[in-house]
Amino acid sequence: MNYYGAKELAESARTVRKNTVAIAQDIPEEKYSFRPAAETRSVAELFAHIALSPSFLHQVHGEERRTTLAGFDFPAYLQCMIAEEKAPRTKDQVIELLTTRGEKWANWVQGLDDSFLAEVVAMPPGSTPPARTRFDMILSAKEHEMHHRGQLMLIERLLGIVPHLTRRMQERAAASAAKK
Repeated sequence: MNYYGAKELAESARTVRKNTVAIAQDIPEEKYSFRPAAETRSVAELFAHIALSPSFLHQVHGEERRTTLAGFDFPAYLQCMIAEEKAPRTKDQVIELLTTRGEKWANWVQGLDDSFLAEVVAMPPGSTPPARTRFDMILSAKEHEMHHRGQLMLIERLLGIVPHLTRRMQERAAASAAKK
């Protein structure tokens, strides 16, 4: 019996994306060009990267239904991805991209069945591990977004913005202290 399947994967992806969108809303548009260091993504590019990243997994698992990543043209795919991340977007366009792509991803994930999620996909030769389940690979989209969301929360602090999750925690602590 699985306790965490497609429905739970989709809901957790929606929760993570909701928090990413909250950060996108908190950062002023004039700060979307901010780069914390040379040769790093701008805020806008980082949001685009987050929005677009699950498309790789959808292509591999949903469109091509690959059983191996041997032979996948990673350099060509990454070249297209980087170009799409760098496309100029307004804050509203970034938020729309995050929202629509996030929901498209979650809807697709929600429709997967346990047997599909249990299938094993071979990694390119020399990879560690040599194979992964589709479940593990699809779950990695959420982990990847959370990694970048941590970067964005640090960027918020560099810009003088208290992240929304910190503000909520502070509000709960204040409410709890007021009850005492």
